[in-house]
Amino acid sequence: MERRNVGALERRSVGASSKIPRASMQLRIYASTFLLFLAGCGIGTERKTPEELKAEKLQQEKASLTGDVQQQRAEIEQLRAQVRELSALKDKQANPYELTTLRIAKISNFFDKDRDGVQEKLVVYIQPVDTEGDIVKAAGTADVQLWNLNNPSGQALLGQWKVEPAELRKLWFDSLTTTGYRLIFDRPEAVGVFSSPLTIKVTFTDYLTGESFRAQQVIEPKLD
Repeated sequence: MERRNVGALERRSVGASSKIPRASMQLRIYASTFLLFLAGCGIGTERKTPEELKAEKLQQEKASLTGDVQQQRAEIEQLRAQVRELSALKDKQANPYELTTLRIAKISNFFDKDRDGVQEKLVVYIQPVDTEGDIVKAAGTADVQLWNLNNPSGQALLGQWKVEPAELRKLWFDSLTTTGYRLIFDRPEAVGVFSSPLTIKVTFTDYLTGESFRAQQVIEPKLD
């Protein structure tokens, strides 16, 4: 009788112990399924609304566009700098000098060209000067006037001449004494006897830029 009771108890304990692992396994399965359900519903995580997602997308597009605009601005500025450099280079090639002033050489005066004792020629030396202070063979037009500023009662303007660029380019003169354009004119009849100072006025118009430069020089009577 005691042996039967002992056997029955052993069978019950074995059956109970086999049921415990099964219950634990089922709980784990239920827990995993529940967590998956919660994750699918967005519970426990930050789930964004369609409006928020759209706002984020717009923000990203805006940032991308801002970056593109900044890059385009940088490229445009770089192109502008290149254009300025090319323009400066082109201007320098087209106009190798930049005039700043005009001078009349002091040796300008009346001369006796044929040694007959009459100073029949007015010789005017004009000198275009660039930014470096050099005398340059600049193309242009020369307007020359001869004035008697000390004779208010008589004719003040004694003579005037104009030399066009095509002719002026042939008159370049370079020697040990002076350099520049040498302009030779016949003595005006209005001069008469050259016994008092006269004034030479010259306007030089740069052919390339159209800019005009003026100079004047007093010439004194002299013996040849």
